[in-house]
Amino acid sequence: METDQIMSAIFLLAVLILILPGFLSTNNRLKQIFNNLSIWTIIVLIIIVIIYIIK
Repeated sequence: METDQIMSAIFLLAVLILILPGFLSTNNRLKQIFNNLSIWTIIVLIIIVIIYIIK
């Protein structure tokens, strides 16, 4: 891994640590959690595909 990839991974982990408690407290039902996680998974996959198309 290059240095910029390591820094990006650390940044994403820090954001996840900051967001996760609020996400879990607002999504108290299991069905709602899975629904929101699936939406975020689709968004992330679309972003990854766009990045690979651009490169």
